[in-house]
Amino acid sequence: MFTGVQFTHFIQANPALAVFLTIALGFLLGKLRIRSFSLGTVTSVLLVGVIVGQLRIEIPEPAKTLFFLMFLFAVGYAVGPQFFRGLKKDGLPQVAFAVVVCLLCLGSVWLFSWLMGYTLSQAAGLLAGSQTMSAVLGVATDTIRELPGGAETDLSSMPVCYAVTYIFGTAGSAWVLSSIGPRLLGGVAKVKQSARDLEQKMGEDVSLKAGFDPAAREIVFRVFSADNEWFEGGRTVHEFETVMQRDGKRIFVERLCQQGKVVDEVTPRTVIRPGDQLVVSGRREYVISEEKWIGAEVSDTTLTNFAVQVLPVVVNRKGAAGERIGKVLSAKFMHGVNIRSIVRAGVKIPVRSGAKLDAGDRIELVGLPQDVRRAAAQLGFSDPVKTESSVPLLGLGICLGGLIFGWMLVAKIGAIPLSLTVSGGVLLAGLFCGWARSRRPTLGGIPEQTVWFMNNMGLNTFIAIVGISTGPSFVAGFQQVGWSLFLVGAGATTLPLVLGVLIGRYLFRFNDALTLGCVAGARTTTAALGAVEDTIGSNVPSLGYTITYAIGNTLLIIWGVVLVLLLA
Repeated sequence: MFTGVQFTHFIQANPALAVFLTIALGFLLGKLRIRSFSLGTVTSVLLVGVIVGQLRIEIPEPAKTLFFLMFLFAVGYAVGPQFFRGLKKDGLPQVAFAVVVCLLCLGSVWLFSWLMGYTLSQAAGLLAGSQTMSAVLGVATDTIRELPGGAETDLSSMPVCYAVTYIFGTAGSAWVLSSIGPRLLGGVAKVKQSARDLEQKMGEDVSLKAGFDPAAREIVFRVFSADNEWFEGGRTVHEFETVMQRDGKRIFVERLCQQGKVVDEVTPRTVIRPGDQLVVSGRREYVISEEKWIGAEVSDTTLTNFAVQVLPVVVNRKGAAGERIGKVLSAKFMHGVNIRSIVRAGVKIPVRSGAKLDAGDRIELVGLPQDVRRAAAQLGFSDPVKTESSVPLLGLGICLGGLIFGWMLVAKIGAIPLSLTVSGGVLLAGLFCGWARSRRPTLGGIPEQTVWFMNNMGLNTFIAIVGISTGPSFVAGFQQVGWSLFLVGAGATTLPLVLGVLIGRYLFRFNDALTLGCVAGARTTTAALGAVEDTIGSNVPSLGYTITYAIGNTLLIIWGVVLVLLLA
């Protein structure tokens, strides 16, 4: 029989098992919901780690740093293209807005920390939790350790402050932006109308819904007999498609059957004669509206037995990046091709004719294989789902980023060293590598699934080790900061959000729906973006989320360095 003492000794001798146990239980706990309330994965992992840490398990220091640096690189890599895209002229207003909101976040935490007399450790925990930026824990720790006498500083209160303030930082942000935000902008009805106005200005939705194939498919392939007298004497495919594409419609001829023979290679000069059977593709409503004009629909499995390809493409060509989607779709190279979805900085955005493509956007093209390959070459480079990662890009990126910014670029003010630390350098290296990958496909890349793993497992392993290591002193630390910290955290969370909404409306004069998305992005709170979109019934706010998210995700992490230096 195993005893509790034997189990404790075994876990203490094998701390890696304690980490994996903490992550597993934390993820399970994070999925539990009481109505709309949930602790979230990160907070759950921390609290489970604190409980497991009561066994007084010692974990070697390099393990925590290893996973934290992997997480930071993944964060930078994911938002790199959008970060540098925002520095261009048309993205500067959103960049400036994100900087303002991030400064408000830093200012509010500094003000409350100063008023309450918090220590460096407590202030860093308040910043990490109230602004839901878990990476601040690692960055601030590195900075404090580099201060004179910092190696002996007690940091046990940092995860305590983080845990206490993170809950409102997440749930409170969603509530403030989805409930109070619309009221500050004139009410939910007004924000909904603003979203509709912008949707109308951007044009129709030209996407094929991603992730599933509905019963009523958006893009259809149907067979008709050329019975209309218009075909008498023969008409070229170009003439037919020109007539079909009036009023902005996009209907293409994909295949023909002439005198019982299937014609696979259809060109603009191919002649359609009365009685020919033709396969046409286009949006469902367009094809249906024209079926009586063309002729009778034919059920012919031979004609429709061909492959349609869905090809992921990363946009980086000058003729596509920065161009409106409607104009791109009207280009000759897009003949027979539709855009199914657009993912920007990990966020799906609406595919509307008036919206613009950005460099680094990952889009899905739908059409015949030869057509989508032709279009991909003009838009950027095809990036099909891969399983292998570019390990040299990952390893050298992390190493060089830490060397350059954590060791080579260090200045001093008196005895206080000024640097981004190794962790800040790795974040910037990730930004650069993500941007470079979007420009040069030959650099290799890191698949989305791998980025997700690095992001989630890197962060949660780091948090699990923090919880286990500080577990024995967590209760004492909680008694030290007191329940008042929850109210302080709520204030530090709410103030930047409210001021951000007002500044977006009255100073930057953004569209009301776009303003809420910009604030959510600058605060990097995806939960708030989802809550806002549910409230107004539109995905327009996501258009303001991506650039501001890239800027906010970078600055809020760096604020971990800045806050410590300000208070030091």
